[in-house]
Amino acid sequence: MPNTLQVPGQRPPLSSASSDNLIKDLPGYTTPVFQGKSEQQQLVQAEVAAKGFVPAPLVPAEVAWFYTNLGIDDTYFANESVSVISDHIIALYAAKIQAYTKHDVNSLVIDLEKITEDGATFIHTSPPGVTSTDGPGASVETRIDDLFLDTTTPYRLETFRSIGAVSATASQQLRCYFVSKCSFPPLPAVETDDIRAYSDPTFLSKASENTLQIYSQAMADVRARRYGPVLSHFQVEGTRQHRLVIAYDSNASPTKHFFSALSNLYHFYALYSLRKYVERFSNGVTIISLYLNPLPGAEVSGAPPIEHAIYQVKKEASLLFCLPDNPFFLPKAPGSHAVQEATYAYCGWIFAQHFTNRLGPAYLSLRNVLSESDPVHAEVLNDIKRRFREETFTRESIANTILAYPELIRLLYVNFAVAHYPAAQGSDKDNASLMPQTLSYQRLTAAAPLSDVELADRLRRAVPSKHDLQILEAFLVFNRHILKTNFYQPTKVALSFRLAPDFLPEVEYPKKPFGMFFVIGNEFRGFHIRFRDVARGGIRIVTSRNKENYSINQRMLFDENYGLASTQSLKNKDIPEGGAKGTILPSLGAAPRACFEKYVDSIVDLLIPGQSPGIKEPLVDLYGKPELLFFGPDEGTADMMDWAAVHARDRGAETWWKSFTTGKSAETLGGVPHDRYGMTSLSIRQYVLGLYKQLGLREKDVTKVQTGGPDGDLGSNEILLSSDKTVAIIDGSGVLADPAGINREELIRLAKLRVPVGNFDKSKLGKDGYLVCVEEHDVKLPSGELVIDGTDFRNAAHLRFKADLFVPCGGRPEAVNISNMAALVDSEGKPHFKYIVEGANLFITQQARLYLEKRKVILFKDSSTNKGGVTSSSLEVLAGLALSTEEYTELMIFTNGKPSPFYEAYVKDVQAKICENAAAEFTCLQREHARCGGAKTRTVISDELSSTLNGLQAELEGSDLFEDKPSREGVLRRAIPKTLVDKIGLPVLMERLPEPYQRALFSSWVAAHFIYKYGVNGSSVDFFHFARDLASK
Repeated sequence: MPNTLQVPGQRPPLSSASSDNLIKDLPGYTTPVFQGKSEQQQLVQAEVAAKGFVPAPLVPAEVAWFYTNLGIDDTYFANESVSVISDHIIALYAAKIQAYTKHDVNSLVIDLEKITEDGATFIHTSPPGVTSTDGPGASVETRIDDLFLDTTTPYRLETFRSIGAVSATASQQLRCYFVSKCSFPPLPAVETDDIRAYSDPTFLSKASENTLQIYSQAMADVRARRYGPVLSHFQVEGTRQHRLVIAYDSNASPTKHFFSALSNLYHFYALYSLRKYVERFSNGVTIISLYLNPLPGAEVSGAPPIEHAIYQVKKEASLLFCLPDNPFFLPKAPGSHAVQEATYAYCGWIFAQHFTNRLGPAYLSLRNVLSESDPVHAEVLNDIKRRFREETFTRESIANTILAYPELIRLLYVNFAVAHYPAAQGSDKDNASLMPQTLSYQRLTAAAPLSDVELADRLRRAVPSKHDLQILEAFLVFNRHILKTNFYQPTKVALSFRLAPDFLPEVEYPKKPFGMFFVIGNEFRGFHIRFRDVARGGIRIVTSRNKENYSINQRMLFDENYGLASTQSLKNKDIPEGGAKGTILPSLGAAPRACFEKYVDSIVDLLIPGQSPGIKEPLVDLYGKPELLFFGPDEGTADMMDWAAVHARDRGAETWWKSFTTGKSAETLGGVPHDRYGMTSLSIRQYVLGLYKQLGLREKDVTKVQTGGPDGDLGSNEILLSSDKTVAIIDGSGVLADPAGINREELIRLAKLRVPVGNFDKSKLGKDGYLVCVEEHDVKLPSGELVIDGTDFRNAAHLRFKADLFVPCGGRPEAVNISNMAALVDSEGKPHFKYIVEGANLFITQQARLYLEKRKVILFKDSSTNKGGVTSSSLEVLAGLALSTEEYTELMIFTNGKPSPFYEAYVKDVQAKICENAAAEFTCLQREHARCGGAKTRTVISDELSSTLNGLQAELEGSDLFEDKPSREGVLRRAIPKTLVDKIGLPVLMERLPEPYQRALFSSWVAAHFIYKYGVNGSSVDFFHFARDLASK
């Protein structure tokens, strides 16, 4: 870049510093001369004359003009038939006649196209450097994206601007597009650096040696970086033309409408293209090449010189890659914003949809009148909250406000940019005061940026509508709470923001998260919320069945994420990691896997310091501390954890890639699968066995109903670990019931095969037993009852059966809720079940739990019972942090399909920890319930236990008890599995584990063991005696 800022319109001198390098003024592509052009012209002339539409005396001149004066590339004449060319000449003549009758040569519009399975030709009138809003030019490139470039079938594209005008009296030029299907050679057995091995032969026949060299380097860069576009540009020696080359992996980083959006981008800066090429390669790489020129006369009107504009185009192309379909950029919002400003507007638009305060004082007053502990009142408040969110600030009304106040959006953008635009690095440090070298930044800072207070005052004075003001103030809230962002990273695939959560209103979100990430991609949006610095939780993909369902999911995404993370924090009460959760909402039709990968990559941008100039550079970090996130599997992401861990390693996370995700494959990445080792079921079983022991029950005499069948993790392990008399199992395939007890051997067979109850051998049912599958209709039960629809029967089956014990191991959240909970009590007031041990998350709502416990049901809620999985995942994280990459490979990853002795011993340690923690909490819950004389429900005690534990852990993390070395060593020796301590040694472990993690591990162990021993009402004296023994070995 030039080392001084130029006045817009002033042309800087040409130099090699103003591009990646100078290239000779030679064509990057060669168009073979069409040898049969003269003969074809004669045949076309004869056919045009024969058709009789063009007057005979005019035919030779019209055909000659088409062939010689328009400057159409020979590619067109070589590819098209005589018949098609003659039709196009006639169409051009007809357009001239129509323009003549209107007495307006500027109304002359040409729109010629031919589309086949093997490609297409499009020719239309096109003013240079202008984004058309009507006519064929308004849609042709978007159509090419949709029909060819954004499909899985590879096509290549060449497009040229004609040199001549359409006639002697009309100055319009033509833009020609030629699309052809690629034909690749077989993929090489071994990856190679030779671009020819992946190339279409047509491309090879036309590309110059220089182009092959440029594309080879771009392909190598893409394969090295994998994610995001690789951009380079070359100035054509002796001219002002610049060639911009953009390469990306269309398999790893798919995007939509990127090619058409690029035209809008360079048009914004008064540039036009003579030639453009899109090349697809068989290894998934796509390369776009643009030959850009300054629009004649534009600089006189104030447009920046191309030597400046090309850097802006290059920088903003990476933003455009993330959000090519932006309603606040050309052509959807003509004359409004540059890409950086438009992208900021889009991000603020999404933020405002989720966080504009929608409830207000009226809701708060109502909440103070009603009691949230009353199930009926709580339901009313939830309905009102949902209605306010649906109707107060819609997506459309927020967008209208943004479009109505472009100048205020510019001021808000510069307020954001001043805080987050990275300072010059390396050799440019001397010019740090000149760091805002992009044109949009210069333009916006020409007027002094406003402070937060000044900007808030400007908004209040300039916006009369309270509705609009509240929306624009949400942008200011957004700005104030961004701690770091990848917005200005040179390469990225989605936009990510680390937010300080202080802005969340307490009336809606009573428990403040520790931190949150906000991610925006072209085809998805997502969040990640954690309630402590060291926290872990699953990443969930929220799927939408239809447009209406997607709209609901959009409104509720953050609330769902907040609720899941909050629940996770209750469950994670006795492990180092606090509760966290991530959610991803793909757009309708988007590929969930691609959304997940972009989500992960953009968050990793904020976790790893950028050290690669032009790729990943240092960003402005207002948080100022290193952060660790731990992801786990959840709905829709179970098979993606391996990829995320490997990707973190590829991105340079050498110290923490092993612990970045849990649920990894055991054989290849050293994960500890919950289902294979029954981790979650082990904790559930401790509650069941504890009940049997306390109440003196014999398991084989206990009747049980179970949701979640033998095909699932919890369902299959519950079957394999138990020996009770199961009378009903409900799963996705249907309902299996037998009042005499379902055949245990057959259930075990299904559980080992991991198949649903629909595969049960009906010959092994008793005389009153039955199996009703969801696809069945009009099924008669042994009792004579007629089941009209199998799906409806399955959906309500958990409400019809009676047994001693109910163990939900699967099913939809809130399957038992305020509207149906009364169905679990018979007409005499007797509950259907004596004991309920919740295995599935959120199967029963809080109101329903309290309702059932009031009717003497002994119920243990999910956050207490099914924490075995989180304990296992926590210790999987610990192994990843504690072991070096070499040790991890040797000890945790299988060799020849078999685990190491260390791995097997470590898994046994994990199982023992799960049983120890679950048994301790069960005993504590029962002791507290007895101490209160039943005045408090176990549900309330469980929540108090979680809250007290989390509170004590937070206090301990901030205390100086951790600084006492003997106590620290004594706790860590007991908290870390013995197998790991014996193998690595405690001193080495204390050197390797990050201090925040050690503090969390120390405080979680101390808090859990103190509370489980002394209860929620343990005194300071109790803690004094407890703390004295911490240093013991």
